[in-house]
Amino acid sequence: MQGLQGLTWLLAMQSLGEILSRALALPVPGPVLGMLLLLLALRWPSVRQPVAACATFLLSHLSLLFVPVGVGVMTHLGLLGQYGLRMLVVIVLSTWLGLAVTALTLRYLSRGSNA
Repeated sequence: MQGLQGLTWLLAMQSLGEILSRALALPVPGPVLGMLLLLLALRWPSVRQPVAACATFLLSHLSLLFVPVGVGVMTHLGLLGQYGLRMLVVIVLSTWLGLAVTALTLRYLSRGSNA
């Protein structure tokens, strides 16, 4: 029963974030706002315990979430063969670029705190 209550909390926070994002015309996506609201709500044990039960269940079945991705790849195998190398280059370069920006930002911020 706690798992269902946790799922209810997750869906309620996502929905509330979506409502706030649309109603206030914010440039932040609703699920991101919902995650921030959930982070605030996790201070209370009446929210934390059911969400923990739901999270445990979802994480134990995480591998099932990869099935649709695998089916999608198999369905579009021709496109992967046609554009696969380009996609690999873009994924590798964007990952390295993201890591470099993060490292440079961390270096800049840590240098400012030592001064």
